[in-house]
Order: sequence, then structure tokens, then C-alpha cells
Amino acid sequence: MADFSLSGRVALVTGGNGGMGLGYVDALASAGADVAVFDIAPSPSQELLDVKEKYSKIGAQIAYYIADVSSQDSLQTAFSSVEADFERLNICVCNAGINKVADFLDMPWNAHRRLFEINVLGVYHTAQMAASLMIKSKATNPSIILIGSIAGRNSVKSSNHSAYSGTKGAVLGILPAVAKELGPHGIRVNAISPGYVRTPMTTPYPDLLDSWKKETMLGRVGNPGDMVGACIFLASDASKYITAHDLVVDGGKTMW
Repeated sequence: MADFSLSGRVALVTGGNGGMGLGYVDALASAGADVAVFDIAPSPSQELLDVKEKYSKIGAQIAYYIADVSSQDSLQTAFSSVEADFERLNICVCNAGINKVADFLDMPWNAHRRLFEINVLGVYHTAQMAASLMIKSKATNPSIILIGSIAGRNSVKSSNHSAYSGTKGAVLGILPAVAKELGPHGIRVNAISPGYVRTPMTTPYPDLLDSWKKETMLGRVGNPGDMVGACIFLASDASKYITAHDLVVDGGKTMW
């Protein structure tokens, strides 16, 4: 369908070197977008290089930029490079994030602060700089997608990560306020809140992955591919009258 096409658009994915971020990169390129990838790794992963090669055959560009979303200088440098290379930005997926499993009474101050720097400040200021470039470049049909989590809505009964939940709750709290301010500029701002997903962040906890299957209506843990449909929908004209919405993709977990 034409409304789902991203042909001629430039997208940005933070944390796109692996996991769910890599899934978003692959999906956006498959829909026709050129994709800029921000990640802290000093070089692109082999998986990202494979995706880049696959889509280079159909003319889609995937460019990698070293960027630390918790650093203002690093982010500004990376955005300047994207502007120089692509001249515009239509789509931004604020995906970069980290987790910390720790009891509330034992959560270290510095680890909590690091979560906040990446998961909240990183998301907020990535969206801010993306919006500024969208406005400056007069981008058509601009869309910003924040990556939240069901942990920002509900307690996760099978593990303790109150600090992480707080950061994702903050992202969901930011969402309507940012959408309201960017609406007059024609920029839509939405969120995706994944449920239990098998990623490099969750694979170290096989016992949790096994127990999580029993908490979803569909009886399984999600994978990055389960998230990409929501990303394409919110990035494309198929959702052109949707803003300030959090799209939960969790196999029915939060409604059970």
C-alpha cells in the first residue's frame, strides 16, 4: 500500500547496531527509506553490515555514525554529520536504551543516574535535535517515535527493575507534552511500548524468558521482528492523523 511506503525519506535509528534497533533499521530500509544509524559501538556490527549490503542492491543507503546519546556533544556532532550527508530528516526512532535488574533497596546511585542519562535524557534530546533538523530542512510528513516499554506502565512481577521502569515511565510522560509542542510544526510524535522481547538485553536471563511466555495471551516471548510493523505504521502516512499515542506491542500481556 502506498501509505506505508517510505520511499524518498530519511530515517534515523539510535541504538541501531543490534537487537530491536537493527530490526527497525531493516524494516525502514525495506519500506524504501535511507537510514542513518547511531550507536556507541566503534564500528558497525556484521549484522548491520549485512543489512546495509542487502539494501544497497536496491539503492537504499544505510550510514553508520558513532554517537553516545547521553552526551550532548556526541549527539550534536552526529546530527551535523547526518545533515551534511542527507540534508534532511523525516523519521527518527529514539531506540537507544539500557536496563538494570536490581532490587529497589539495592539500586546504586551511579547506575541509576546512568539509566536516566541514556533512557530519558538521551531520548528527549535525540527527539529535540531530530525535530530541529526536521523543521530546518522542511521535511515532509515528519514522524518521531519514542521507544517506551510496558515496564513504564505496569510493574513486571517476574523481575525487579524499578529504576528502569521509572525511566520508561518518564518517556511515556514526555510523549504527550512533546507531541503537543511539535504539532504546529506538522511533526507527529508517538511511542512504541514493547512487551517481553528476546534481545541481547534479555537473553542473559533465560529463566525470565521462560516464565514470561506464561504471562502473554499468545504464549510466547516476542522477537524484534514483532515490533517492526508498529514502527513502519507510525513512521508512514498510514498513521498521518495519529500523534501522542503509545502503541503497546506485548502479545496481550498488559491486558491479562
